[in-house]
Amino acid sequence: MPPAANARVISGFLDYLRVEKGLARLSIAAYTTDIRQFAEFAEKRKRLLSTARRNDVRDFIQQLFSNQVDGRSVGRKLSALRHLYRYLLLDKLIDHDPTLNIDSPMQWKVLPKSLARDEMETLLASPRPVGGTQAAVAVRNRAMLEMFYAGALRVSELINVKLEDLKLDMGYVLVRGKGDKERIVPLGRSAQQALTEYMGQSRTALASGKNSPLLFIGRGARKLTRQRVWQLVQQASFAVGRKASPHMLRHSCATHMVENGADLRTVQTILGHADISTTQVYTHLALDRLKNVYKKHHPRAKAR
Repeated sequence: MPPAANARVISGFLDYLRVEKGLARLSIAAYTTDIRQFAEFAEKRKRLLSTARRNDVRDFIQQLFSNQVDGRSVGRKLSALRHLYRYLLLDKLIDHDPTLNIDSPMQWKVLPKSLARDEMETLLASPRPVGGTQAAVAVRNRAMLEMFYAGALRVSELINVKLEDLKLDMGYVLVRGKGDKERIVPLGRSAQQALTEYMGQSRTALASGKNSPLLFIGRGARKLTRQRVWQLVQQASFAVGRKASPHMLRHSCATHMVENGADLRTVQTILGHADISTTQVYTHLALDRLKNVYKKHHPRAKAR
């Protein structure tokens, strides 16, 4: 679609702001920047400003937040778009305003950052040294990463898991979350295998004859700190080329489950959210998958 059509819309809108609204030059310059930014975003989706849809506006705002644009700036850009589409409606250049029913930035919930599935595979497949204490540490780290991703655990939950909480033969672990609430978290085959390897010899080598009730321990059976676990995750993420955190692994688990069709209630249970509204930040992922499945399988989804 020719961008010239967008240029005409923007030019007409700026004339309207100057003549009808009497806006100052600086204000008009800000409007111009914001609208052109959205126009470029829309053009990548093969849309014009006059044919943009509500989902385009929502995705544009989501991208701004993902790029760490502050809420005040996002609010200004959304305001510019609202003025633009109000003008287009008044001039009968469009018959629907795509900015209608868009939440204000103060109410917007930003989707937490997560790793892609291939990035997770790379992170979990990082090379390990052979023999000695370093090998035991590497096996432990791999087991921790697998548990983070398998069960969407928080850092505090992972470092406080006790030996008695792990039920490898039954494929789950008992986790104590916020408010000391307990939940059962299933462990996939990959996590079970990593934990079995860790429990085989590595944990004993790290304990060096000392005792600890905790599942994951440091050298000499010392308790791992939150800071140390963050460091370990960041070091492992070097293989991916991104600076990951334990929280990103937690959100990667939730994101990939929803993308694969998990319902939000199940994800809520695994994450340990007290309220489903907290889990609903993943709703648009579920809706995207629902629409794709519908288009693929409904006999009249593509009917003309």
